[in-house]
Amino acid sequence: MFEVRRASVEDARSVAQVHVIAWQETYASLLAPGELDDLPVEPRAVRWAGLIAGEQVRVWVATASGQTIGWASVGPGRGRDAPRDRELEGLYLLADYYGSGAGQALLDAAIADSPAFLWVAERNPRATAFYQRNGFELDGARQTHPLVHTPIDVVRMVR
Repeated sequence: MFEVRRASVEDARSVAQVHVIAWQETYASLLAPGELDDLPVEPRAVRWAGLIAGEQVRVWVATASGQTIGWASVGPGRGRDAPRDRELEGLYLLADYYGSGAGQALLDAAIADSPAFLWVAERNPRATAFYQRNGFELDGARQTHPLVHTPIDVVRMVR
């Protein structure tokens, strides 16, 4: 079983660890072999501590048996052409918890059924299908986003 709650600054390191592991699990097929092997946790922990403590971004964590298994972050829509006021900036879940309902619980906690938008890797069909089940639709906007040292194509979804 899992629990979802608002993150505290004390969660920053575990959020950063999930961030790194989830990237390794999710994006390995999109990047050169080994490119995600040595991602540092500490710089991300510092960044997460600042985001969690700040006023702009809200972060939720999913925990199971006292361990962080996923997180979601929401902030004001970034960019001049933001189609909504709220952006789901990230939602990551450890692969062992796919299908557990934790991802849905994180999304529900973060934005419920509110209008929002997000960017997702174009070659991430699992995530795209998840967001489509939750009322998001591709709106035709696309960008190239650097992931570590490799540019990947991302597409925008809007609800």
